[in-house]
Amino acid sequence: MDFAELVRGFPELTTTGLVQGAIYALIALGYTLVYGVLRLINFAHSEVFMIGTFGAIWTWAAFGLNSNSGAPSVGRALLLIALAIVAAALLSGSVALLIEVTAYRPLRRRNAPPLAFLITAIGASYALMELMGTLTQRRQVGAPALLPAKTLFSIGGWSVTPVQMLTLSVAIVMMVGLDWFVNRTRFGKGIRAVAQDANTAALMGVNKSRVIALVFVLGGLMAGVAAVFSDMKSGNTRYNIGFLLGLKAFSAAVLGGIGNLRGAAIGGVLLGLVENYGSALFGSQWRDLIAFVVLIVLLMFRPTGLLGESLGRARA
Repeated sequence: MDFAELVRGFPELTTTGLVQGAIYALIALGYTLVYGVLRLINFAHSEVFMIGTFGAIWTWAAFGLNSNSGAPSVGRALLLIALAIVAAALLSGSVALLIEVTAYRPLRRRNAPPLAFLITAIGASYALMELMGTLTQRRQVGAPALLPAKTLFSIGGWSVTPVQMLTLSVAIVMMVGLDWFVNRTRFGKGIRAVAQDANTAALMGVNKSRVIALVFVLGGLMAGVAAVFSDMKSGNTRYNIGFLLGLKAFSAAVLGGIGNLRGAAIGGVLLGLVENYGSALFGSQWRDLIAFVVLIVLLMFRPTGLLGESLGRARA
């Protein structure tokens, strides 16, 4: 255990942990939205994120940029990032909607048991993973370095790069925007009504199928945004990148309180920080183990997660 390393690197570990946690949080919002409305663990959501990572890289490739390209001007880089966010979000949202329409909706119409939904979710996840693996020949695909890796600003021992600053800023805007949408808009009220009691909501004129489709699209949009910053952070993607990241994002949703939007955001950030601090203390080879051990220990004492309030009982 190297406590001195943790103290020395605390500012950097905190910054990188917040960035990684923001990516977890954005993905976790998709899990918690679907679970809050359908009580369904959508394991295919990790592949919705994975496809978004390719969508961003394909967008940049359309402008002639690849992993060997030089960094463009700051203005052009920001424009390319904005275009990639739009493209990846639309692609991930469309894939999420396609999964709901083709895989889950027929099961709902037949009143299938919960186990059927679970098996279908796992099947859809592997189908999308293998499809992308076949299309990319299971090779790693690099992303261009759009923003410089130099320090943007430094306060004391805290240094922030442009990628880190942009990731945190956009993630906060997206999370706050989603929370406002669900809790303050007419569509959001429909989501909360279906989450609380789908049959009663239908009797009151709420279109259940439309609300469920909206939930999947919103989750896909969040995953698409996370995909862009995952590309920029790691510099590459693979057909199976969604497996571990998706598992951790789901853990973040459970950590914060599954079905709770704010809980998913808090859980994602905490998970990113705990991973980084734990890596400094015990070594980077224990990084993934630390995250899941912390989750297990917390759930032993608080099974409902940190906030533990479901979407259906969220305050207006």
